[in-house]
Amino acid sequence: MSTTGILIDEKEKVNWEDVFLDEENRRELNQLMKEFTYIDELRKYDLPVNNKVLLHGYSGCGKTTTAKAIATSLNKPLYILDLSNFISSRIGDTAKNIRLIFDKVNRENAVLFLDEFDHIGKMRGNDDKDVGEMRRLVNSIIQMVDNFSEKALLIAATNHIDILDVALIRRFQLRISFAMPTEEELDRYYEFLLSKFPEELQTVSRRYGISFAEARDYIFTEIKSNLIHELERKNQKVVS
Repeated sequence: MSTTGILIDEKEKVNWEDVFLDEENRRELNQLMKEFTYIDELRKYDLPVNNKVLLHGYSGCGKTTTAKAIATSLNKPLYILDLSNFISSRIGDTAKNIRLIFDKVNRENAVLFLDEFDHIGKMRGNDDKDVGEMRRLVNSIIQMVDNFSEKALLIAATNHIDILDVALIRRFQLRISFAMPTEEELDRYYEFLLSKFPEELQTVSRRYGISFAEARDYIFTEIKSNLIHELERKNQKVVS
C-alpha cells in the first residue's frame, strides 16, 4: 500500500474556468482561493484562512474535478488519497500511513484531496474491537486535521455526509453541496464538450436528469459513433 498518495501531473490539471458549478458554490470557492492569495494580509488582522473544505453530494457531479481545478488555480501540488482503497484491516498501520501523507502535504504547502471520506464511517462494524479501532483512527485524523498547516489546503469528498462522524464534519470551515445538474447546466456542459469537435460530429440528442460524469460518457460515445460513421462513409466513397 502506497504511503505517498497520488500526485497529479501536468496533463491532468483542470482549469477553474472549465468547472461547472452553481453560482453560490463558485462564489464560496472563489473566496477560498482569494484568501490564499492574500494570506499574509489576513494574518496581520489575525484572520484565519479557510483551508479545510468538505465537498458532499451526488456522485459524478464534479467534486474531484473541482479539487483539481482549485489546486491548478493556486499553483499547488495536488495529492489524491482514495480512503476506500487505503484503509486496511490493520487500522494502526492505516493511521500511520495517513499521517505520513499529511506530513508531506504540510511540508509542501500542497492540496490534499481525501476522496470517499465517508469510508471512515462505513468501516464501523458491530464488533466492539472494530468500533474501538475505528474510533481511534477517527481521533487520529481529527488531530491531523486540527494541526493541518494554514498554508496547505485540505479537501475531503463524500457522497454520504450523513454517516460521517459529527466531530469530523465540524473541522471543515466550508461545506459545499453538489446537487444533480439542472437541464440548463447540462446544456451549458454539452455545449462545452461539443465545442471541441468538428461541426459535422456535433449532431447528438441530449439526455437530462443525469450527472456531469454520465453526460460526458454519453456525449463521447455519441461523438465516437458519429466519427466512425463518417469514416466508414468516406471509405465507401473511396472504394466505389
